[in-house]
Amino acid sequence: MKIRLSLYTILFASLLGSCDNFLDIPSETSLSSEVYYKSQSDFEQGINGAYALLRDLYSGSNGAWAMGELRSDNTTYVYNPTDRGTISAEFVKDFLDDANNSVPYHKYVTNYSIISNVNYLLEPIDGVDFDESVKNNIKGQAYFLRALAYFDLVQYFGSVPLHLTPVKTMEETALPLSEVDAVYEQIIKDAKLAIELLPEKSKQELGRATSGAARTLLGNVYIARKNWNEAEKVLKEVTGYDLWDNYADAFEPANKNGIESIFEVQFKEGNEGYASNFFYVFLPQPITAEEVSAITGIKENSYIVEGYNIPTPDIIAAYEQGDERKDASIGWLTASGNPYPYIKKYCHAHALTNNTNDNWPVYRYSEVLLFLAEALNEQDKTDEALPYLNKVRNRVGLDDSQATGKEAVRKAILQERRVELAFENKRWLDLTRSGEVETVMKAYGERVKSNPSAYYFPAGYSVAPNSYTDIRILFPLPASEAALSPYF
Repeated sequence: MKIRLSLYTILFASLLGSCDNFLDIPSETSLSSEVYYKSQSDFEQGINGAYALLRDLYSGSNGAWAMGELRSDNTTYVYNPTDRGTISAEFVKDFLDDANNSVPYHKYVTNYSIISNVNYLLEPIDGVDFDESVKNNIKGQAYFLRALAYFDLVQYFGSVPLHLTPVKTMEETALPLSEVDAVYEQIIKDAKLAIELLPEKSKQELGRATSGAARTLLGNVYIARKNWNEAEKVLKEVTGYDLWDNYADAFEPANKNGIESIFEVQFKEGNEGYASNFFYVFLPQPITAEEVSAITGIKENSYIVEGYNIPTPDIIAAYEQGDERKDASIGWLTASGNPYPYIKKYCHAHALTNNTNDNWPVYRYSEVLLFLAEALNEQDKTDEALPYLNKVRNRVGLDDSQATGKEAVRKAILQERRVELAFENKRWLDLTRSGEVETVMKAYGERVKSNPSAYYFPAGYSVAPNSYTDIRILFPLPASEAALSPYF
């Protein structure tokens, strides 16, 4: 696969390996020592390590939001002419990124680190004797995480190397790119195994993958592949969930892993290193400490670089009158004396600056309902689709959809997904799979160029002239990885 992944497996193996004789000379052809999984506890620690990487994938300056939301018409950046040092995400937004950009590199490497952890865990697990139900649960979680990682990779990069066993030799580090169909076949296989092995939510430790999460993932895969009939069947088996009466309650830290939650990335406020900081990453900048404190109510720091993932005028205008999701998702603050919108969905009370308790929602039950509406409508079962769409609308104070006919309902579902799942990393993938991406993003780019101040550019500044001219669906494989592989 890649040297960086190989180095990761060396470190992983060394953490779990034998330390009987630290003077042993390592092999010059082997990239990792034997991994010593000996007990149930070892495997539990191993699966926890795979989950931990999700926090890195979804948070920080190179988090999943940069490719899932910022790339789309939902969010943008506040251009800062005095800080031009941390602008990788700016290039992603403007379609000026290339194979050297740190944002897709981060996604690529972190997903393969998850896959590496899982592969090292799965290889020996059947040969170690411990409680069978616990073993099946761990295996199910591992298959789910590997399917989730490969699904993320294939949607954003297309053809990628397919590693299903631990990388232990130099020869194994580089594999050919697998066809997209082959990657999807493996994702489906892993998701089905996860469904068989995992317990339902009521019998699983909160925050871990469940059979419902695996079914939702599989349904999402079928939606992406336009296999509508299979999507309908598996998504109708996602039971035991419901919507909160109040939309905002789905994001309250007090309601983590609640009735609407199917799968979310776990964060924990405090000094243990598990805290989230989405609110701070998504602040319009520059902003003074006093201006941040006006929102959080605690002692804050000033922030002086470039602000990212700022709601666009387009998403603000996308909400219907009376839609309760607008106020729950978007707030307004003052930064350097100027008014800006910010993502309110991840803004909740906390005690310390840059240390919040918000989880990141990966799948919520409302998305299952919208997936079902889409799968049914695409099979010409429009009358059956509308109740699922309307259940999502009615929860937030909206009347039933007035759309009639397959095409109109298709558009209504896409629009409903936009406002229901705003800032949850869904918009870019929705635009690409719907075939709307070039039309939507080129029109968006024209609006930015014609009125840059409306998109938070200071006077005299705008996007580069070649921005939004090449609306690429897939990201290039990282150059630093390609340089080490003979296959790409």
